[in-house]
Amino acid sequence: MSRWKFKAPSAGALQTASAERSSDTDSFNAKDIQIILMQPSARYLIVDGHSILFAWPELRELHARRSSLAREALLKQLRDYQDWTGVHVVVVFDGKGKKVDAASDPAEVQVFYSRSGQSADAIIERLASKYAKRFELMVATADLMEAETVQACGAEWISPDGLHGLLMSAGRGSSGMRSFRAKSRNFAG
Repeated sequence: MSRWKFKAPSAGALQTASAERSSDTDSFNAKDIQIILMQPSARYLIVDGHSILFAWPELRELHARRSSLAREALLKQLRDYQDWTGVHVVVVFDGKGKKVDAASDPAEVQVFYSRSGQSADAIIERLASKYAKRFELMVATADLMEAETVQACGAEWISPDGLHGLLMSAGRGSSGMRSFRAKSRNFAG
């Protein structure tokens, strides 16, 4: 059963929490990645960017022509969802740089690119491990092993089809949280 219920954040509830550093190959430090965390009842949707890009036919086709257009199309849909529902959205893409790269405004969708040799999955799993006990997290991915890992950490999982349905129902003006709660149960598979 989903725990996702809408609670409006208070105006002064913003705080920043930093990711921890570990010594393994999937490590990252506070300068590499930060999530803007709100009050303990805040909800976050963490999206495995490339997993969703390749799971949705329209984005996969766009990616074949120009990858940046596909990423922007996905980010636009997720930005709209965040605006409609108040759920904070974090998108993680596999990257090629020397360090984790982040781009966001406090009110915008947060976007992270993993560093070379590190998968987006490793960052997502690390975020779920650290924050699922304190915040309501849902992870969108087509990777079933990643889904099992984040669920074991206490986060919820939604499939690419479930995410698509969730975004479409929120866009039709239905109550975002009631719809999110129902869709997260109905579209998990």
